Amino acid sequence: MPASPRGTPTPWSYLFIRLLFKFVLKIFYGTIVVENVDLIPPRGVPCIVCANHSNSLTDALLLVTSIPSKKRNLLRLTAKSTQFGKKTFTSWLIESAGTVPLMRRKDYVDGAEVDNSHAMKYLMEALELGDAVCLFPEGMSRYHPTIAPLKTGVSRLVSDVLSRNRHNPDFEIDVLTCSITYMHRQHFRSDVLVTFHPPMKFTPKNNPELLAPVDFNEIRVLTAKMHQQISSGTLDAPSWRLIRIAKLAARMYAPLGTTMSLGDYVRVVRTFLEAFKLAENPRGDPTSDGETPSAEQVLREDAKIVQLGRDLKEYQDQLSKWGIKDDRIRRPLARPVILYRMCVRLIWSLFLISLSIPGLLLWLPVFITAVIAVHQYKRTGPVWDTYDEIAQYKLTYGLISFLCVYFAAMLATLPVALLTAILVPAAMWMSLRWMEDAVSAFRAFVSLSRLLWIGEPALRQMRARRADLHRRVMELAVGTLGLPEDPERYFAETGGVEKGRVRGRWAAKANYFSVRRRRKRDWNETLRLYDQVDYPDDEY
Repeated sequence: MPASPRGTPTPWSYLFIRLLFKFVLKIFYGTIVVENVDLIPPRGVPCIVCANHSNSLTDALLLVTSIPSKKRNLLRLTAKSTQFGKKTFTSWLIESAGTVPLMRRKDYVDGAEVDNSHAMKYLMEALELGDAVCLFPEGMSRYHPTIAPLKTGVSRLVSDVLSRNRHNPDFEIDVLTCSITYMHRQHFRSDVLVTFHPPMKFTPKNNPELLAPVDFNEIRVLTAKMHQQISSGTLDAPSWRLIRIAKLAARMYAPLGTTMSLGDYVRVVRTFLEAFKLAENPRGDPTSDGETPSAEQVLREDAKIVQLGRDLKEYQDQLSKWGIKDDRIRRPLARPVILYRMCVRLIWSLFLISLSIPGLLLWLPVFITAVIAVHQYKRTGPVWDTYDEIAQYKLTYGLISFLCVYFAAMLATLPVALLTAILVPAAMWMSLRWMEDAVSAFRAFVSLSRLLWIGEPALRQMRARRADLHRRVMELAVGTLGLPEDPERYFAETGGVEKGRVRGRWAAKANYFSVRRRRKRDWNETLRLYDQVDYPDDEY
């Protein structure tokens, strides 16, 4: 069956859901940066979109809203079959978007037969029509620092589609891998990076090894390539500890905050992360050819990196205990300056909070509903099995309660309902913007007050400790990892005008008053009264 030049037309329900959740995601997450949109195959080209899966339904919604409608008419989703046929908003949402149910063995432990042949046939027919299909090859969502081993289903689907179209040697199917990186996936107003990778293209003529009967080793090879591409664009670690120290090393190496693009920040963190991972894992003895370092040199270098990781962890633990950021140690302040800034931050935060109060009264039912729903859901299981759905619960319950508040306000002001329909969302958005700045200012006030409580002698010792760590981090970054020697200049000048990025002193000051988006100082910021640097400690 030849591919359609335009693919399946976009159903109205899909358009509605896409617009609705584009709006919801933009409110929940502070900044959503999408990289390499130009790599997405155009409409009419059969395409399988694959991504890491750490945030349940939110991952699928992000992909749906990240792929422009001018590129693809729709993205056909898949979800576990247990999500269908329920009288819940989530179930309605999944079914309305034309999602295909897939059965998982773990959901049918009572001996029921797991048969996905009908679903796979439907997906193959959709691909032959030139549609894009979304699959998460990990097979399940989970709150875990590492990407799970990928299932071979995507590779087998590629093989089956090519085999069905072997009569057309030029029939093409693309596999578009995507990496999703959440700064803090479950926290309100945190940031997200979506990175698309160059698509892998397959045709019966160029890939006869994937035509039936196929050697299963070829399926494994393709699956391994997908895993390598997905993991290359996100943070993939065996423990949260390594991600924590890699983020600290990146901030020490390039203390640029949002002057550096989110994509560059994630890639620098990943570079340090890979170094810490390799140092902690045993490696085979290299053979010396005059250029390759000897086994003793490799072991000695690994020991230095492992020790650096331990020292960074102790340093971050002390910062967390004090409740301050590394930037407070890096840039010391005189006591009069601290007192002056404390007064300014406190007055400014109180002023912004007073401005926000009318709109916050409208937000109150939304926040209460989301908090209660998430609190009850957390009690249903361990961290690794529940935290991946927190954002989904906040999104769905927040949306439902917002609609209730919105229509209730319109009914209460029926004579001027049309005016209310505009003023209520505007008031809620502006109050949220003012609240973000108020929380940030109060967070700075608390941090500055802690500097006074800690005292100058302890801070002086901490600065000396940081100076030693910074020297060792720079040696690792420049001497071993090949990162730029002058990161503050290099990363401040590279790239373009990305979302959430601050370019220059004028933009830093002007963007503070932006209605569209808060000017953050650090990609790690969320709507919290404390800096979020730690992760849940739980067995997984």
